[in-house]
Amino acid sequence: MVSERPGTDSAPEPVPGEFHEALRLAIAHRGLSLARLRAHLAQRGVHIGQSTLSYWQRGIRQPEMPRGLDTVRALESVLELRPGSLVTLIGPRQPAARAHRMPTSFADLRRGTSGPAADRLLTELGGYASASRYNADFEPLSVHDVVTFDAAHRQRSIRTRLVARARRHGPDRYVIVYNGDPGCRIEEVTLATAEGCRVGRMRRHAGEDTLAAELLFDRRLAEGAIHVFCFEVRDDSGGTSPGYFRMFRDRCAGYLLQLRFSRRALPARCTRQFRTREDMLPTDTDDLPCDIGAVSSAYFNDIGPGLAGVAVEWH
Repeated sequence: MVSERPGTDSAPEPVPGEFHEALRLAIAHRGLSLARLRAHLAQRGVHIGQSTLSYWQRGIRQPEMPRGLDTVRALESVLELRPGSLVTLIGPRQPAARAHRMPTSFADLRRGTSGPAADRLLTELGGYASASRYNADFEPLSVHDVVTFDAAHRQRSIRTRLVARARRHGPDRYVIVYNGDPGCRIEEVTLATAEGCRVGRMRRHAGEDTLAAELLFDRRLAEGAIHVFCFEVRDDSGGTSPGYFRMFRDRCAGYLLQLRFSRRALPARCTRQFRTREDMLPTDTDDLPCDIGAVSSAYFNDIGPGLAGVAVEWH
């Protein structure tokens, strides 16, 4: 449990910059868990989901104005900040248009399938010097992810069907990197395959949340050959899931993401999002319905590089 720090020292005033950065620093300075922060807000008559607070401090979403004004002012009070110091950092809502600067390379993207843990695992597999080089021999044409959640709001599995074209003659395997939800036990994660591939070498370290594995084909692909393969990651060891995002290093013609929920635990809100970097606000957002079959679907046409997915808020 994270204990609260004595209130003898006030939190430093957030410097001009991003709202989520200032909020995250102020929460850390006060030594509050999100659960305790939510409880303090409730005492002031402000009720907000813990997942929403998490999205705000991570930059996945920001408060909608003017509806969220009272909540942000209550946050300033709880975090002992000067009145208005957080409110002034909330900019106008981002338009849905795609008029934004795209990163120049995969190395410009932060976290997702990149990062020190992924780089180390890829090096252990051999032949992959960094996350910017693996799967470079493939052009992604279509990806279909089906993510299943249980009644405890945990992610249980991710089933993927991928269509890729070989950029040169010779590739005979595809590398995946999986990042579990917070609290996951990576040593318990399993990987299964269907048509088009089989599991090869796998690397992971206990206590971390990242796994890297090879999917082996039954032949070397000719240049221009199109290959269809399916696999499934099974992991129910994490905590409450914030949703699912896939990182694209290159442009992809089509990405379909479907979230399947337990009828006993439907989400409060699902939001389709695209971000050029994990530490940037979404440039493309839409609220999604959860249909009669307890499924929420998001389709992305001609996307990447960047992160595409669905953020989930729970009741």
